[in-house]
Amino acid sequence: MALWSEHLLPRLIDVVLDGSYVHRLRARALAGLSGDVVEIGFGSGTNVPVYPTAVTSVAAVEPSTGARDLAAGRIAASSIPVRFVGLDGQSLPLPDNSCDAAVSTFTLCTVPDPALALREIGRVLRPGGKLFFLEHGLSPDPGVAAWQRRLDGIEQRVAGGCHLVRNVPELLTAAGFTMEELDTDRLPGPRLLRPWGHLSLGVAATPS
Repeated sequence: MALWSEHLLPRLIDVVLDGSYVHRLRARALAGLSGDVVEIGFGSGTNVPVYPTAVTSVAAVEPSTGARDLAAGRIAASSIPVRFVGLDGQSLPLPDNSCDAAVSTFTLCTVPDPALALREIGRVLRPGGKLFFLEHGLSPDPGVAAWQRRLDGIEQRVAGGCHLVRNVPELLTAAGFTMEELDTDRLPGPRLLRPWGHLSLGVAATPS
């Protein structure tokens, strides 16, 4: 199981979530990002090439050693300093009000307690700080949502705890964030893949 979760799964995720279409979505989701940033679920560093030049530093949170190893090349090629600061987005080893912005891409589906992770992000963000996000989750299409519910248990077992049925915009507003920008998209591919394809991306702000 460790072979799958620590080595094979990170490589599979790196390939699947670094295609040209997803790369463009990442750039779109992170446009306007600046200052000192904390990124939860840093993964293999697939966001690093699309960080805007206004980003001054990144505190990366990632539990998988395999993913951190895969990130090394992208970090080395970037002029933006990246340091790993922790393993768990639910418990950030950062002071209160220490970050200008936060990033979460394809992460809130997997965090065991997303509400706790969002409270932690709110704690470390400065007043008015912003969370830039790109997440997959519950589809508004009833037929797709029904399949998501059927497949959710299997998905959690084989994909590192990933959930298909989380409503990301609702999670953000419930955690006290104010939605400044919200858009939806869908990963390209056949209908068979639609349970994995509904995306939410945008910017949510902490109270000023």
